[in-house]
Amino acid sequence: MSTRRQFLQTSMLLGAAGAAPGLLASPTSASGARVVSTWDFGVGANQAAWKVLAAGGNALDAVEAGARWAESELCNHTVGRCGNPDRDGVLSLDASIMAGDGRCGSVAALSDILHPVSVARRVMEQTPHVMLVGEGAQQFAVQQGFERQQLLTPEAEKAWREWLKTEHYAPQINAERRGRPGDKDNHDTLGMLAIDANGQMAGACTTSGMAWKLHGRVGDSPIIGAGLYVDNEVGAATASGVGEEMIRNAASFLVVELMRQGLSPADACREAIGRVVRKRPEASRTLQVCFLALNRHGEVGAYALHRGFVYAVCDAKRQDALLDSSSVYSSTQT
Repeated sequence: MSTRRQFLQTSMLLGAAGAAPGLLASPTSASGARVVSTWDFGVGANQAAWKVLAAGGNALDAVEAGARWAESELCNHTVGRCGNPDRDGVLSLDASIMAGDGRCGSVAALSDILHPVSVARRVMEQTPHVMLVGEGAQQFAVQQGFERQQLLTPEAEKAWREWLKTEHYAPQINAERRGRPGDKDNHDTLGMLAIDANGQMAGACTTSGMAWKLHGRVGDSPIIGAGLYVDNEVGAATASGVGEEMIRNAASFLVVELMRQGLSPADACREAIGRVVRKRPEASRTLQVCFLALNRHGEVGAYALHRGFVYAVCDAKRQDALLDSSSVYSSTQT
Protein backbone atom coordinates (compact mmCIF):
# COMPACT_ATOMS: atom_id res chain seq x y z
CA MET A 1 0.00 0.00 0.00
CA SER A 2 1.36 3.41 -0.96
CA THR A 3 2.12 5.75 1.93
CA ARG A 4 1.39 9.45 1.95
CA ARG A 5 5.14 10.07 1.84
CA GLN A 6 5.48 7.98 -1.32
CA PHE A 7 2.58 9.82 -2.93
CA LEU A 8 4.08 13.25 -2.20
CA GLN A 9 7.53 12.12 -3.36
CA THR A 10 6.14 10.79 -6.62
CA SER A 11 4.16 14.00 -7.23
CA MET A 12 7.27 16.13 -6.75
CA LEU A 13 9.32 13.92 -9.05
CA LEU A 14 6.79 14.04 -11.85
CA GLY A 15 6.39 17.77 -11.42
CA ALA A 16 10.12 18.17 -11.85
CA ALA A 17 10.08 15.92 -14.88
CA GLY A 18 7.29 17.92 -16.46
CA ALA A 19 9.20 21.15 -15.95
CA ALA A 20 12.37 19.80 -17.52
CA PRO A 21 13.46 21.26 -20.87
CA GLY A 22 12.62 19.42 -24.05
CA LEU A 23 15.03 17.11 -25.82
CA LEU A 24 16.37 17.14 -29.32
CA ALA A 25 13.54 17.16 -31.84
CA SER A 26 15.27 17.76 -35.14
CA PRO A 27 12.71 17.16 -37.88
CA THR A 28 13.76 15.93 -41.27
CA SER A 29 11.62 15.41 -44.32
CA ALA A 30 9.72 12.12 -44.44
CA SER A 31 12.24 10.89 -46.99
CA GLY A 32 15.32 11.80 -44.93
CA ALA A 33 17.29 8.84 -43.63
CA ARG A 34 18.40 8.86 -40.01
CA VAL A 35 19.68 6.39 -37.44
CA VAL A 36 19.81 6.80 -33.66
CA SER A 37 21.34 4.60 -30.95
CA THR A 38 21.70 4.38 -27.20
CA TRP A 39 24.90 5.27 -25.35
CA ASP A 40 28.22 6.59 -26.59
CA PHE A 41 29.12 3.38 -28.40
CA GLY A 42 26.06 4.12 -30.52
CA VAL A 43 28.31 6.46 -32.52
CA GLY A 44 30.24 3.54 -33.97
CA ALA A 45 27.10 1.48 -34.47
CA ASN A 46 25.42 4.39 -36.25
CA GLN A 47 28.34 4.79 -38.62
CA ALA A 48 28.12 1.12 -39.57
CA ALA A 49 24.39 1.50 -40.16
CA TRP A 50 24.83 4.74 -42.07
CA LYS A 51 26.97 3.03 -44.70
CA VAL A 52 23.85 1.05 -45.61
CA LEU A 53 21.48 4.03 -45.52
CA ALA A 54 23.82 6.34 -47.44
CA ALA A 55 24.01 3.78 -50.24
CA GLY A 56 20.23 3.73 -50.52
CA GLY A 57 19.81 0.59 -48.43
CA ASN A 58 16.83 -0.19 -46.24
CA ALA A 59 16.39 0.44 -42.53
CA LEU A 60 16.27 -3.25 -41.61
CA ASP A 61 19.66 -3.97 -43.18
CA ALA A 62 21.03 -0.83 -41.56
CA VAL A 63 20.09 -1.69 -37.98
CA GLU A 64 21.35 -5.23 -38.41
CA ALA A 65 24.70 -3.86 -39.63
CA GLY A 66 24.91 -1.47 -36.69
CA ALA A 67 24.10 -4.15 -34.14
CA ARG A 68 26.59 -6.56 -35.72
CA TRP A 69 29.29 -3.90 -35.32
CA ALA A 70 28.52 -3.69 -31.61
CA GLU A 71 28.49 -7.46 -31.22
CA SER A 72 31.89 -8.04 -32.81
CA GLU A 73 33.92 -4.82 -33.09
CA LEU A 74 32.98 -3.20 -29.80
CA CYS A 75 34.54 -4.65 -26.65
CA ASN A 76 32.15 -3.63 -23.90
CA HIS A 77 31.19 -5.40 -20.67
CA THR A 78 27.48 -5.33 -21.47
CA VAL A 79 27.21 -5.94 -25.22
CA GLY A 80 28.44 -8.77 -27.42
CA ARG A 81 31.57 -10.90 -27.27
CA CYS A 82 33.24 -9.01 -24.39
CA GLY A 83 30.22 -9.05 -22.11
CA ASN A 84 30.42 -10.22 -18.52
CA PRO A 85 28.88 -13.62 -17.75
CA ASP A 86 26.11 -14.66 -15.38
CA ARG A 87 26.76 -15.86 -11.82
CA ASP A 88 27.62 -19.34 -13.14
CA GLY A 89 30.29 -17.97 -15.47
CA VAL A 90 28.20 -18.41 -18.63
CA LEU A 91 28.07 -15.61 -21.21
CA SER A 92 24.67 -15.52 -22.90
CA LEU A 93 23.42 -12.99 -25.40
CA ASP A 94 19.99 -11.52 -26.19
CA ALA A 95 18.89 -9.67 -29.32
CA SER A 96 15.84 -8.58 -31.26
CA ILE A 97 15.08 -6.99 -34.61
CA MET A 98 11.85 -5.50 -35.91
CA ALA A 99 10.62 -3.97 -39.15
CA GLY A 100 8.03 -1.22 -39.30
CA ASP A 101 5.49 -3.52 -40.93
CA GLY A 102 5.32 -5.68 -37.81
CA ARG A 103 7.76 -8.44 -38.75
CA CYS A 104 10.05 -9.28 -35.85
CA GLY A 105 12.36 -11.90 -34.42
CA SER A 106 14.44 -12.42 -31.30
CA VAL A 107 16.74 -14.76 -29.43
CA ALA A 108 17.42 -15.00 -25.70
CA ALA A 109 19.99 -16.76 -23.54
CA LEU A 110 21.98 -17.61 -26.66
CA SER A 111 25.53 -18.86 -26.06
CA ASP A 112 28.59 -19.24 -28.31
CA ILE A 113 27.16 -17.39 -31.32
CA LEU A 114 28.84 -14.11 -32.28
CA HIS A 115 25.90 -12.34 -33.95
CA PRO A 116 22.62 -12.88 -32.08
CA VAL A 117 20.95 -10.03 -34.00
CA SER A 118 21.44 -11.91 -37.26
CA VAL A 119 20.06 -15.08 -35.70
CA ALA A 120 17.06 -13.02 -34.59
CA ARG A 121 16.56 -11.89 -38.17
CA ARG A 122 16.67 -15.51 -39.35
CA VAL A 123 14.01 -16.37 -36.77
CA MET A 124 11.90 -13.57 -38.26
CA GLU A 125 12.45 -14.58 -41.87
CA GLN A 126 12.87 -18.36 -41.76
CA THR A 127 10.42 -19.52 -39.06
CA PRO A 128 6.77 -18.95 -38.10
CA HIS A 129 7.96 -17.88 -34.63
CA VAL A 130 9.11 -14.66 -33.01
CA MET A 131 11.45 -15.85 -30.24
CA LEU A 132 13.82 -18.77 -29.72
CA VAL A 133 15.75 -19.26 -26.49
CA GLY A 134 18.66 -21.14 -24.97
CA GLU A 135 19.74 -24.43 -26.52
CA GLY A 136 16.95 -24.26 -29.09
CA ALA A 137 18.18 -20.87 -30.29
CA GLN A 138 21.73 -22.16 -30.53
CA GLN A 139 20.63 -25.28 -32.41
CA PHE A 140 18.71 -23.13 -34.89
CA ALA A 141 21.68 -20.81 -35.36
CA VAL A 142 24.01 -23.71 -36.17
CA GLN A 143 21.46 -25.14 -38.60
CA GLN A 144 21.39 -21.74 -40.28
CA GLY A 145 25.15 -21.79 -40.77
CA PHE A 146 26.32 -19.73 -37.80
CA GLU A 147 29.57 -20.97 -36.29
CA ARG A 148 29.83 -21.87 -32.62
CA GLN A 149 32.74 -20.20 -30.87
CA GLN A 150 33.86 -19.47 -27.33
CA LEU A 151 33.01 -15.82 -26.62
CA LEU A 152 33.93 -15.45 -22.95
CA THR A 153 37.09 -13.37 -22.87
CA PRO A 154 39.91 -13.88 -20.33
CA GLU A 155 39.18 -10.40 -18.97
CA ALA A 156 35.50 -11.21 -18.41
CA GLU A 157 36.35 -14.54 -16.80
CA LYS A 158 38.80 -12.80 -14.47
CA ALA A 159 36.15 -10.27 -13.49
CA TRP A 160 33.73 -13.11 -12.78
CA ARG A 161 36.24 -14.90 -10.54
CA GLU A 162 36.78 -11.66 -8.63
CA TRP A 163 33.03 -11.31 -8.21
CA LEU A 164 32.81 -14.84 -6.82
CA LYS A 165 34.79 -13.69 -3.77
CA THR A 166 31.76 -11.73 -2.54
CA GLU A 167 28.94 -12.87 -4.86
CA HIS A 168 27.28 -9.52 -4.26
CA TYR A 169 24.70 -8.73 -6.92
CA ALA A 170 23.05 -5.35 -7.38
CA PRO A 171 22.19 -3.45 -10.58
CA GLN A 172 24.20 -0.25 -10.83
CA ILE A 173 23.17 3.14 -12.15
CA ASN A 174 25.36 4.06 -15.11
CA ALA A 175 27.68 6.90 -14.16
CA GLU A 176 27.57 10.24 -15.95
CA ARG A 177 30.32 10.67 -18.51
CA ARG A 178 31.05 11.69 -22.08
CA GLY A 179 33.69 9.17 -23.06
CA ARG A 180 35.04 7.80 -26.28
CA PRO A 181 32.85 5.47 -28.32
CA GLY A 182 33.59 1.92 -27.31
CA ASP A 183 34.95 2.70 -23.84
CA LYS A 184 34.59 -0.18 -21.42
CA ASP A 185 32.19 0.96 -18.73
CA ASN A 186 28.98 0.03 -16.95
CA HIS A 187 26.75 0.68 -19.94
CA ASP A 188 24.30 -1.79 -21.31
CA THR A 189 22.02 -2.46 -24.26
CA LEU A 190 22.65 -1.12 -27.71
CA GLY A 191 19.22 -0.06 -28.92
CA MET A 192 19.09 1.25 -32.49
CA LEU A 193 16.29 2.84 -34.55
CA ALA A 194 16.39 3.88 -38.21
CA ILE A 195 14.31 5.40 -40.95
CA ASP A 196 15.44 5.03 -44.55
CA ALA A 197 15.03 7.23 -47.63
CA ASN A 198 11.72 5.51 -48.42
CA GLY A 199 10.28 6.26 -45.00
CA GLN A 200 10.50 2.64 -43.84
CA MET A 201 11.51 2.09 -40.22
CA ALA A 202 13.31 -0.65 -38.31
CA GLY A 203 14.98 -1.26 -34.98
CA ALA A 204 17.36 -3.66 -33.26
CA CYS A 205 18.59 -4.40 -29.73
CA THR A 206 21.56 -6.45 -28.63
CA THR A 207 23.04 -7.09 -25.19
CA SER A 208 24.83 -9.54 -22.96
CA GLY A 209 22.51 -8.53 -20.13
CA MET A 210 23.33 -7.84 -16.52
CA ALA A 211 26.62 -9.14 -15.20
CA TRP A 212 26.31 -11.87 -12.57
CA LYS A 213 22.58 -12.34 -13.28
CA LEU A 214 20.84 -15.58 -12.37
CA HIS A 215 21.51 -18.18 -15.03
CA GLY A 216 18.59 -18.06 -17.44
CA ARG A 217 17.59 -14.48 -16.65
CA VAL A 218 16.28 -12.62 -19.69
CA GLY A 219 15.83 -8.86 -19.76
CA ASP A 220 13.79 -6.62 -22.03
CA SER A 221 16.07 -6.46 -25.08
CA PRO A 222 14.75 -9.57 -26.88
CA ILE A 223 11.14 -8.96 -25.85
CA ILE A 224 9.17 -7.16 -28.55
CA GLY A 225 7.22 -4.33 -26.95
CA ALA A 226 9.52 -4.08 -23.94
CA GLY A 227 13.01 -3.33 -25.24
CA LEU A 228 12.00 -2.53 -28.82
CA TYR A 229 8.93 -1.65 -30.85
CA VAL A 230 8.58 -0.27 -34.39
CA ASP A 231 5.50 0.84 -36.33
CA ASN A 232 5.80 2.58 -39.71
CA GLU A 233 2.54 4.45 -39.07
CA VAL A 234 3.89 6.13 -35.94
CA GLY A 235 7.53 5.60 -35.08
CA ALA A 236 9.88 3.46 -33.04
CA ALA A 237 11.23 3.22 -29.51
CA THR A 238 13.92 1.34 -27.66
CA ALA A 239 14.97 1.12 -24.04
CA SER A 240 18.05 0.69 -21.89
CA GLY A 241 18.63 0.17 -18.19
CA VAL A 242 17.10 -2.37 -15.83
CA GLY A 243 15.12 -4.61 -18.16
CA GLU A 244 12.65 -5.79 -15.56
CA GLU A 245 11.16 -2.27 -15.44
CA MET A 246 10.74 -2.23 -19.23
CA ILE A 247 8.96 -5.56 -19.12
CA ARG A 248 6.66 -4.46 -16.28
CA ASN A 249 5.57 -1.45 -18.30
CA ALA A 250 5.64 -2.82 -21.89
CA ALA A 251 7.83 0.24 -22.20
CA SER A 252 8.78 0.58 -25.85
CA PHE A 253 5.26 -0.24 -27.00
CA LEU A 254 4.01 2.36 -24.53
CA VAL A 255 6.28 5.05 -25.98
CA VAL A 256 5.09 4.31 -29.52
CA GLU A 257 1.44 4.37 -28.44
CA LEU A 258 1.97 7.70 -26.70
CA MET A 259 3.39 9.06 -29.97
CA ARG A 260 0.32 7.65 -31.73
CA GLN A 261 -1.77 9.81 -29.41
CA GLY A 262 0.11 12.88 -30.63
CA LEU A 263 3.00 13.25 -28.20
CA SER A 264 6.44 14.16 -29.50
CA PRO A 265 9.18 11.54 -29.10
CA ALA A 266 10.64 13.48 -26.16
CA ASP A 267 7.30 13.87 -24.39
CA ALA A 268 6.38 10.24 -25.01
CA CYS A 269 9.65 9.10 -23.42
CA ARG A 270 9.13 11.44 -20.48
CA GLU A 271 5.59 10.21 -19.86
CA ALA A 272 6.77 6.60 -19.99
CA ILE A 273 9.45 7.39 -17.39
CA GLY A 274 6.74 9.03 -15.30
CA ARG A 275 4.78 5.81 -15.22
CA VAL A 276 7.81 3.93 -13.94
CA VAL A 277 8.19 6.47 -11.14
CA ARG A 278 4.50 6.43 -10.22
CA LYS A 279 4.43 2.65 -9.96
CA ARG A 280 7.68 2.18 -8.05
CA PRO A 281 8.85 5.52 -6.60
CA GLU A 282 11.26 4.03 -4.06
CA ALA A 283 12.84 1.59 -6.53
CA SER A 284 13.33 4.37 -9.07
CA ARG A 285 15.97 5.87 -6.80
CA THR A 286 18.28 2.90 -7.23
CA LEU A 287 17.86 1.86 -10.86
CA GLN A 288 18.30 3.38 -14.29
CA VAL A 289 15.65 3.44 -17.01
CA CYS A 290 16.21 5.18 -20.36
CA PHE A 291 14.03 5.56 -23.46
CA LEU A 292 14.93 6.65 -26.98
CA ALA A 293 12.33 7.32 -29.67
CA LEU A 294 12.20 8.23 -33.36
CA ASN A 295 8.93 9.13 -35.07
CA ARG A 296 8.05 8.64 -38.73
CA HIS A 297 8.96 12.27 -39.47
CA GLY A 298 12.51 11.77 -38.22
CA GLU A 299 12.07 13.61 -34.92
CA VAL A 300 14.14 12.23 -32.05
CA GLY A 301 13.60 12.31 -28.31
CA ALA A 302 14.90 10.63 -25.18
CA TYR A 303 14.42 10.64 -21.42
CA ALA A 304 15.95 8.86 -18.44
CA LEU A 305 15.44 8.37 -14.74
CA HIS A 306 18.99 9.40 -13.83
CA ARG A 307 21.50 11.74 -15.39
CA GLY A 308 24.13 10.06 -17.55
CA PHE A 309 22.16 8.65 -20.47
CA VAL A 310 23.55 9.75 -23.83
CA TYR A 311 22.40 8.84 -27.30
CA ALA A 312 23.89 9.08 -30.77
CA VAL A 313 22.30 10.56 -33.90
CA CYS A 314 23.52 10.09 -37.47
CA ASP A 315 22.11 11.52 -40.70
CA ALA A 316 23.31 13.26 -43.84
CA LYS A 317 24.36 16.35 -41.86
CA ARG A 318 25.76 14.74 -38.70
CA GLN A 319 27.85 11.60 -38.57
CA ASP A 320 28.86 11.44 -34.92
CA ALA A 321 26.49 13.56 -32.82
CA LEU A 322 26.32 12.48 -29.18
CA LEU A 323 23.62 14.08 -27.07
CA ASP A 324 22.77 14.19 -23.37
CA SER A 325 19.31 13.08 -22.33
CA SER A 326 17.21 14.97 -19.80
CA SER A 327 16.29 13.02 -16.69
CA VAL A 328 14.01 12.97 -13.67
CA TYR A 329 16.93 13.01 -11.25
CA SER A 330 19.64 15.59 -11.85
CA SER A 331 22.30 13.59 -10.05
CA THR A 332 23.37 9.95 -9.93
CA GLN A 333 23.90 10.44 -6.20
CA THR A 334 20.51 9.63 -4.69
